[in-house]
Amino acid sequence: MLLTTENRRWLLDCGHGPEANAHFDPAWLEGIDAVFITHDHIDHIGGAPYTVENGLPIYTTRRTAMALPPAADIRLLPEQGVSDIEGVRLTTGRNGHALGGVWFHFALGDGLFYSGDWSEESEWFSFDAPPKAKTAIIDCSYHLDDIPQAQRIATLDSLIDKLEGKILLPVPPSGRAGELAVHLIERYGVDSVILDPECRAVIAEAVSCEGISEKAKSIEPLLTRGDMDEARFLICDTPNADGGAAWGYVRAWHESGRLGQDAHVIFTGHMTAHARGIEKVGGGNFCRWNVHPPLSDQKTMIKRLGAERFAPVFCHEPEEYLSEDGFGAEVFLHGSIKL
Repeated sequence: MLLTTENRRWLLDCGHGPEANAHFDPAWLEGIDAVFITHDHIDHIGGAPYTVENGLPIYTTRRTAMALPPAADIRLLPEQGVSDIEGVRLTTGRNGHALGGVWFHFALGDGLFYSGDWSEESEWFSFDAPPKAKTAIIDCSYHLDDIPQAQRIATLDSLIDKLEGKILLPVPPSGRAGELAVHLIERYGVDSVILDPECRAVIAEAVSCEGISEKAKSIEPLLTRGDMDEARFLICDTPNADGGAAWGYVRAWHESGRLGQDAHVIFTGHMTAHARGIEKVGGGNFCRWNVHPPLSDQKTMIKRLGAERFAPVFCHEPEEYLSEDGFGAEVFLHGSIKL
């Protein structure tokens, strides 16, 4: 997203992927004065190395900055608060989606709201309601899907109850790793769950931060457990099992003939070609865990903002929103719009 003011050009997020062949185009940085990053998932920070090479300042939170290249010119934003950026008032609030993740509200044109990714269903991450905004760019990753998290969890539990043996859940450590662990602990007991070192390190910091729910404290016993083979549920980086401990387990189980027998994988987020390949050979399953807003929450957000127009982003067929009732605001799909 490119935001142009009277004398500045700002890029909102600079990700790539999540498909392996979806690259960040450095041409987006031509004429840019600064980059603003909402959170640390690859499809929002993947192009950060190009930003650093171009010597551009990056505005983001302390936690998100930890995932950026060491040479990055970081300008810290609060997770909750107001900043003055080149004379523009920027309000940030927690997005309920990732550790250190925020939404942006720019005091331009009666308010511009950019959600990045967001969720209001998490029992792990906190969400802050944004100020009013006449123009909104909102996360519609789930398109017109309106299945709530409670139903998603019931479906996941049903799937788990049908599978025998070990279950690997590939995740982004700063995303749904913690809340999946909390749910599994609550239903199956603390001894049934283990975290890989990457997830353990991120979650250890998370439980020490403000804004994490009381339920999260149930995860503390996992932070000192070592041997991953002792538990039934293995929560590991990376989310599509194309690297890290997750890929190590999938490869070992496939080579030993265990995959699909007494060892299974459950993907809970967007599946790349690599993840779909695992599903195809057997032993891979998909069961969504909501980390983006279902349709009802999208509509609620537009009404809460008092938005008169909005752009649905991160979905394949945004034109279908033109015929969707209940938003009470104009859908715009133009390449650019004046605030």
